[in-house]
Amino acid sequence: MTTEWVDHDSESSTGGVEQRDRTLTKLACRSWQDLPTADVVAAVESGELTTANHGTAAGQRTTAATAASAAAVQRQGLAPLSDAVADWSGFGVVIPVLSGSPGAGASLVTAVLSDALSSLRQRVLLVDTAEPARSGLATAAPVEGPAEAGPHESVRVRHSWRDESTVLARLETELPVLTPGMVPPPRFFKPTSGALDATVVDIGHDAWRMAAHPLAGPGAWLRSGSPPVRPVLVCRASRPSLSQAEQVLARLEAWNEAGVITLPIQLVVVGAWSWPAGLAGATGRRVAALLEETVFLPHDSTMAVEGITAEPVPKRVRAAITPLLSRWGLVASSPVTSRRAVRRRNRKESPA
Repeated sequence: MTTEWVDHDSESSTGGVEQRDRTLTKLACRSWQDLPTADVVAAVESGELTTANHGTAAGQRTTAATAASAAAVQRQGLAPLSDAVADWSGFGVVIPVLSGSPGAGASLVTAVLSDALSSLRQRVLLVDTAEPARSGLATAAPVEGPAEAGPHESVRVRHSWRDESTVLARLETELPVLTPGMVPPPRFFKPTSGALDATVVDIGHDAWRMAAHPLAGPGAWLRSGSPPVRPVLVCRASRPSLSQAEQVLARLEAWNEAGVITLPIQLVVVGAWSWPAGLAGATGRRVAALLEETVFLPHDSTMAVEGITAEPVPKRVRAAITPLLSRWGLVASSPVTSRRAVRRRNRKESPA
């Protein structure tokens, strides 16, 4: 198919933004009649951004390229409308990590889980599905590895060694917007050689929007399958964060009831040793069901300033997550992993 570009910048004065959006939408829809609306919208946004910087023709080319990339990638995995279960064999234990609220610290928790497993001699795949420019794991490897061919020429996966037993898999694209549908199916993140004990995934996208249709893009890591995945929900010890986490779970609930995804089974609270006073009644029923086994990650001043670097996360932060890994049977039990000991250490005061 040959695309005819509306190659004139006078469009902005004759038709305005509304007319330009209609043109870009038509271009996006030509790539695939089944392209999800979220990808069409993102492709148009990509074109609008390019138009603002480089003109109408460049914006049209970018919209078409973005939509074509999303369409090509989605054809290579389980369809967004499919209720088929996923085959997680070969990934080890899959632990998707999603934020219950913006800035909750999902990337931090992903790195902590990965480093804790690695320090206990587990072979780990650390997956980052975020837009490259907004990734919390962008500097998590000391040296970047090669960018390997992805499911489409505009989408690549770069594999780098974070440490001697952890491979970091990150997305790369030259397009200005990474649509949900451009996130490759999980198999494209897996290294071509070597067995894995665990795969820890930073979902990397706004969980509220992702939960509207979790079967497209990064939400594919939540798919029900064999062996079952173990999703983790991250929040802060505050009323707003707990409230937003409840809404994310509410959106995901219907998908879980349909049997196509697995709801988060673990709550991790970042930046606190225990629940602060004054949170009584702050949680809804969905978050409340996760409170008993809540894991707290203490504040670390260096990480708060530097973010995730190529250095391992501090030992005391890793130690906070180890009881969870012991409870899941991923590492040997330690003397302080009982529920009573964890509750006593954290001085838990449930906000339910």
